[in-house]
Amino acid sequence: MPIPALATPRLLLRPFNMNDTLPLHNLLVEPGVLRYFPDPSPPPVEKVGNLISRQMNHWAKHGYGWWAVENPQDPRLMGWCGLQYLPETGEIEIGYLLGKPFWGKGYATEAGLESLRFGFKELSIEKIIAIVHPENTASKRVIEKLGFKDPAQARYFGMECLRYIADRTAFTANDQRLKFPFLV
Repeated sequence: MPIPALATPRLLLRPFNMNDTLPLHNLLVEPGVLRYFPDPSPPPVEKVGNLISRQMNHWAKHGYGWWAVENPQDPRLMGWCGLQYLPETGEIEIGYLLGKPFWGKGYATEAGLESLRFGFKELSIEKIIAIVHPENTASKRVIEKLGFKDPAQARYFGMECLRYIADRTAFTANDQRLKFPFLV
């Protein structure tokens, strides 16, 4: 099954390809971008290529994964967003990362909303979690705008974090309310 490309009012979520290695690496080395990740050290470019390759394999195995995020009017790589299977817990997590020039503009919420729609409506996933570092207030706001509920302390990837839950029934019931409210 080919990886679908999804469009939102301002974004294109498209499959990653190996040509994204250097642009993604350039985003990851920006100071502060990985601040709340388990390992905040920027990876070398070879590891970024391996990450993209693993995502392409993840799509092939699970039917979902991360998309490269860009603006169709300015096709610079903005970052990534999508769904990830967590083998340690058997859960599906939504995740996103954008470069600093794209922070604070609603892009993570917009890409996250489309990722949730894909998971809940196209794949009929029942539950998706979101994990956030407790001090990452911007990411917590995105998660809450997306309709995630019930934050609880948890440990993932070797760090203490908050774990939120969204379920298909509640998302479907609120989907019209969630239709890009930040653009209105």
